[in-house]
Amino acid sequence: MDYRRIIPCLDVRGGRLVKGVNFVDLKDVGDPAENAAAYSEAGADELVFLDITATLENRKTLLDAVRRTVDRISVPLTVGGGISSCQGIEELLSLGVAKISINTAAVRNPDLVKEAADAFGREKVTVAIDTAKNADLPSGFEVMVSGGTKGTGLDAVEWARKVEALGAGTLLPTSMDTDGMQTGYDIAMTRAIADAVSVPVIASGGAGSLEHLYEAIVSGHADAVLVASIAHFGTYSIQEMKAYLAGRDIPVRL
Repeated sequence: MDYRRIIPCLDVRGGRLVKGVNFVDLKDVGDPAENAAAYSEAGADELVFLDITATLENRKTLLDAVRRTVDRISVPLTVGGGISSCQGIEELLSLGVAKISINTAAVRNPDLVKEAADAFGREKVTVAIDTAKNADLPSGFEVMVSGGTKGTGLDAVEWARKVEALGAGTLLPTSMDTDGMQTGYDIAMTRAIADAVSVPVIASGGAGSLEHLYEAIVSGHADAVLVASIAHFGTYSIQEMKAYLAGRDIPVRL
């Protein structure tokens, strides 16, 4: 059975769980390990842990926060932020991390995607793609790096195809335009990328209602949905999200 997955996202800054809007105005919402444990217990399929200021601060991922999180959960954890070498990936995998996610480092050094896939298996390698609308590019979406602070001039759909060819096993496109807005995922961007590749795509950025999750899967062709605000602030439980999708004939693990 090809289940659709619900994946809470833990944005971490300085070892604390935060949530913002359009990648700014970050609010502290607690301890990442405690929140991860609660989501794991509540039935989340996987978790994503993003050390969102690691690249900007030119440092590696906070290993202690990752270690504490891994110790508290029983579901796969993907970790991103500040990863720039296979050595850094190996450190994380040795802690029990299931997959790693690279974004800025992949743009700066695309060979890292191939090296990581060759060394650890493509199923371990997620490439995150932060996007912003740009009408000058063929798809209408530009790849952004450094925590969304810098444009690259790269077309998001072309980049998705390239990193899949290099060995990315999963893609995580996040719309900066909808991030934290709770007005819905950028369906056009998500679908454009999902339709261009054959690896799983995780919709990210903007979920505010149960309907938005359904739209990302049915209209956005996403294999999984990343959730943050609606989970962190208690709008819906993981089970409410899954029950809603199941009620609309989307296969989920209940």
